[in-house]
Amino acid sequence: MSILTAILVFIVIWWLVWFIALPIGVKAPENVEIGNTESAPDKPQLWLKAGITTLVSILLAGIIIYLLQSGAFSIIE
Repeated sequence: MSILTAILVFIVIWWLVWFIALPIGVKAPENVEIGNTESAPDKPQLWLKAGITTLVSILLAGIIIYLLQSGAFSIIE
């Protein structure tokens, strides 16, 4: 497996985990400021979610790359 393939596997997994993590812990504010929509999150904590997403993605990508290289399963036969 080339470095480019490993990077692409990581990127795809990162985006999947990111979209899963985005709605976690999001709450709409009770007092909506003028000019904001009612559904806008109060404190989305995007930096925290990005960090956690990166750590989880590194772990998952490592597992998938290991399984691909060990021959446990193959994408192309």
